[in-house]
Amino acid sequence: MKRSTFLLGLPLAAGSLAAAAQGGRSNPRILVVVGPSTHAPGTHEVGAGGRLLAHCLQRMENVPGVHADVVVGWPTDEALLDAARSVVFIGDHFPPQKFAGTKAILARLDQMMRRGCGLVCIHYATGLRAEDVAPNGEHPLLHWTGGYFGTKTPHHPGVARVYPAATISPASPAHPVSRGWREFTVHDEPYINNYFGPNGNRPAPNVTVLATSLLPPEAPKSEIVAWGIDRPDGGRGFGIVMPHFYRNWLVDDLRRFILNGIVWSAGLDVPAGGVKTAAPDLAAFGPASVEPLPPKPKQAPKKAG
Repeated sequence: MKRSTFLLGLPLAAGSLAAAAQGGRSNPRILVVVGPSTHAPGTHEVGAGGRLLAHCLQRMENVPGVHADVVVGWPTDEALLDAARSVVFIGDHFPPQKFAGTKAILARLDQMMRRGCGLVCIHYATGLRAEDVAPNGEHPLLHWTGGYFGTKTPHHPGVARVYPAATISPASPAHPVSRGWREFTVHDEPYINNYFGPNGNRPAPNVTVLATSLLPPEAPKSEIVAWGIDRPDGGRGFGIVMPHFYRNWLVDDLRRFILNGIVWSAGLDVPAGGVKTAAPDLAAFGPASVEPLPPKPKQAPKKAG
């Protein structure tokens, strides 16, 4: 597990981390967990995306004092887990299902959720495979964030497809996560036919649909592409099925939408105009590529003889 701790760009002393664990609302900490990814350069870019998120969270112009820790893999430092007001996952599939020790990680997350910790899944981190879920679709993620993207799940398979122009519309304008961003159109891969439970795939009463898109273009219907949950334990969850392309972190409305969701998941107040951040320098966070590159062609096997 690799760890980067950010505090105005400087490493955070161990004593400060211990104090932060007791800091409550006056010292909120966000834990960004980066999972594995095999996508082509310029797509997903989960490591760079995690570092970018931490940078933006610590430089929010109107939500001061938030600290962010970025780890690659599940952290072994219990202080990081104890200090987290919310955990943000970014990776190919829901990362705990790809890490070693999945059962223990899910049990630790359950402990955190029971104390009211927030949970956020971004793009493919909303995804669960058929082998990850029960035959009826049951999985803790359904209750922690309110829904998930089923990847080849027989009970409810989601659809992953890149759209040249997907229009993302606010679905609950009065919700705090909807503050400050407007309808926008983006070249991206918002997953559709997402799963929200066995009741006719209708979101549970404590789940709020936050954004929809009329997709696919040839047979459009209103698809849920972002959602939030107020859990009975007092915690909150947020799921959003973008961005696929790393460059789309520069889309102000999308970036504000995601940062609003993280702030809200941590139990903090979202400002009236939404979270304000300067446009990040995408190259500064070490992506393999800012622009999407085609995957490397597979080499044909060498002929014997």
